Amino acid sequence: MTRRSADSASTSDLRWLGFSYIAFRLIHVLRDRQLGRLPELALPEFATYVVFFPSLSAGPIDRAERFAQDLRKDFVLTKDETLLAGQRLAIGLFKKFVIADALALIALNDALATQVRTTGWMWIILYAYTFQIYFDFSGYTDIAIGIARLAGIKLPENFAAPYTKPNLTQFWNNWHMTLTQWFRAYFFNPFNRWIRAYKIIPAWIMILIGQLATMLLIGLWHGVTINFILWGAWHGLGLFIQNRWSDLVRVRFPNLQQNARLQSALQFGGVLLTFHFVALGWVFFALSEPSLSQLVFMKLFGL
Repeated sequence: MTRRSADSASTSDLRWLGFSYIAFRLIHVLRDRQLGRLPELALPEFATYVVFFPSLSAGPIDRAERFAQDLRKDFVLTKDETLLAGQRLAIGLFKKFVIADALALIALNDALATQVRTTGWMWIILYAYTFQIYFDFSGYTDIAIGIARLAGIKLPENFAAPYTKPNLTQFWNNWHMTLTQWFRAYFFNPFNRWIRAYKIIPAWIMILIGQLATMLLIGLWHGVTINFILWGAWHGLGLFIQNRWSDLVRVRFPNLQQNARLQSALQFGGVLLTFHFVALGWVFFALSEPSLSQLVFMKLFGL
């Protein structure tokens, strides 16, 4: 979820309509209908699903069949439902307009990348951005879910404590979950089935190409810039390395599950390593130019 300066906005720019998320819903409906996996939808149900305003601009990306089930239910806004929706709205508003906006004052951006001189402060502004983007986006999701509940629609969850996960795969299974699930269903899995037809390609190369292509596509979806490509490559290569490491540990240490103390240590180390890998990846995401990203990395490591 990226920010854009109001000065660069244009009346002819239709990106504010959330076209990307509309496209995700349209591709889902068309592809599942083509494969015979989607039940019949009435035109009003389909139109409401595609342009449902709480999730129009930034998700979550619901599935049409689940959405239609909620639409078809008789809905009465009860006191309990109003309370639950209000609580979710309040949490989302607090996350987005109190925590995220406060962190934005010291979060990494192009100006601070050049102004900050010391390693310590550079880590502080990187941590600030890491939490700012989480609270901003998860706060928006809470607001969308809360508003939808007032209309009788239970949108899917989009975040589940992603920064507490012990590896990159689990991070992506819990960060912007509906986007991850969409790319897995409509790109990663079909791409893997296609590439497996080429028997001469080693399995590890197939895994590398699949994960790298998926994350590069996610990076390019955020914006067609070198930095978003680098961010996608960072995560694609990270997922591949983590996959290879997990397989190696499983083979070399088959009795690892029986050592509770070692497992706890590896779990803690995995959380710490994954969090910092993701945080360092935000350097590419937050900045506009590769040269600025290089400058920040040099300052982070005192070079």
